[in-house]
Amino acid sequence: MLLPLDKYPTLDVHGETRDTIYTVLYEFIKDNIKLKNQTIVIIHGKGQGILKEEIHYYLKKMKEVKQYHLHYWNQGATIVELNI
Repeated sequence: MLLPLDKYPTLDVHGETRDTIYTVLYEFIKDNIKLKNQTIVIIHGKGQGILKEEIHYYLKKMKEVKQYHLHYWNQGATIVELNI
């Protein structure tokens, strides 16, 4: 799915660590569920893939997340569909 990233709520986690990413991500997802935003974007960058792996691991376990995938053209962004 090709999505213009600037049209959806976006969380940029550059600079976060494995230890701090969970709180930031959890709050962002909860806020967007309250706002009834079905699609959100998480910008994690490419780098070594550490943040991407942690984010995907966390998203896989959340019942609030319907599905997620990397953006087709920007592998540094993950598109998340929430259960609304």
